[in-house]
Amino acid sequence: MQTSTSNPSATGFRLAVPARQPLFTRRGWSALVVLALIAAVGVPVCALLLPEGHPLHVSAYVLTLVGKIMCFALAAIALDLVWGYCGILSLGHGLFFALGGYAMGMYLMRSIGREGVYKSDLPDFMVFLDWKELPWFWHGTGHLGYSLLLVVLVPGVLAWLFGFFAFRSRIKGVYLSIITQAMTYAAMLLFFRNETGFGGNNGFTDFKRIAGFAVAAPHTRTALFVLTFAALLAGFIACRYIVTSKLGRVVTAVRDAEMRVMFSGYNPLGYKLFVWTFSAVLCGIAGALYVPQVGIINPGEMSPANSIEMAVWVAVGGRGTLIGPVIGAFLVNGAKTMFTAYFAEYWLFLLGAMFVLVTLYLPDGVIGLLKRLRGEPARRQPAQGAAPAGASPVVTPSNASEAAPAGATRSGGDA
Repeated sequence: MQTSTSNPSATGFRLAVPARQPLFTRRGWSALVVLALIAAVGVPVCALLLPEGHPLHVSAYVLTLVGKIMCFALAAIALDLVWGYCGILSLGHGLFFALGGYAMGMYLMRSIGREGVYKSDLPDFMVFLDWKELPWFWHGTGHLGYSLLLVVLVPGVLAWLFGFFAFRSRIKGVYLSIITQAMTYAAMLLFFRNETGFGGNNGFTDFKRIAGFAVAAPHTRTALFVLTFAALLAGFIACRYIVTSKLGRVVTAVRDAEMRVMFSGYNPLGYKLFVWTFSAVLCGIAGALYVPQVGIINPGEMSPANSIEMAVWVAVGGRGTLIGPVIGAFLVNGAKTMFTAYFAEYWLFLLGAMFVLVTLYLPDGVIGLLKRLRGEPARRQPAQGAAPAGASPVVTPSNASEAAPAGATRSGGDA
């Protein structure tokens, strides 16, 4: 006698699998379209066509400042992907950001050609240090396509190698955070040395051209602004797609109850490696867009303080939301710009007070505050190993490919 397992009433078993969230609501898509039109059409018109005296004119300073903050926002989204959704607090993402910047900086230095101070085919710092030829790792960096490949590969390969050995050894928590901080600090000390071939203390600067266009030209700055917004938008959509997919459910379950995920038949190593490496690549792209806009890259970008500041952006905006880190990056860096302009002697105290107040009174960041103001329930972290409400306590091998692991019920994002 055969029993049909597809009929819940016949077996008394019903597997409650949460429905997949849509990528964005209709309101979210509308907001993204409006922002894209403003950035791709409105800003270029205001920057290039309106005269400087016009109230809607966008100056080169504003373009550079907002473009720089958008690069920080992309890096914050990358960190939120691993910290907010996978539970990996990285204090070394500044390294991936700087490596992408150095890869782009090598191309920009080669693009100077003989217009440097020493009128040499070698970058000025190499002539000053009496280098006779380009190091082997500089070959090919005179081509933009090759440099863009380095922007993706160098942070990605380093992140994969680090993550493979760290996650395979099951290092987690504060120990992993300390190791990531040590990694970026060691890289900073390495890049400070003149013999490494990366400009030492001064790094790379005095850029002239990018893709044949003058870096300081208004059209180039506007194009870099639009490209940065496009990268931020694409990174946000890609991360949102990941966290709302089946992959995102597993990653979130790894954060909440890694042991239960393993007992359900999943190997967390591959999921953590993918999210970690993808996050590093996003940081590298952010760094590559940052360098031509600010005009300099040096080992100071690898400072552990920069990586800690990225975590602050995520915490201020709201961890595990994706849109929160963008808000946090703009709030913190906007406040820093204002404080340094008007309260130069006290800006560190003001920023410190803001961070303390956010920690005490906004544990879920700005996004959590907005939710409370709208009357929505606060986001709660499930207890370690606790099954979500309404879900089956057992996931069998026959349905493991269709069901999310226990604990994988929350997926962030408010756009």
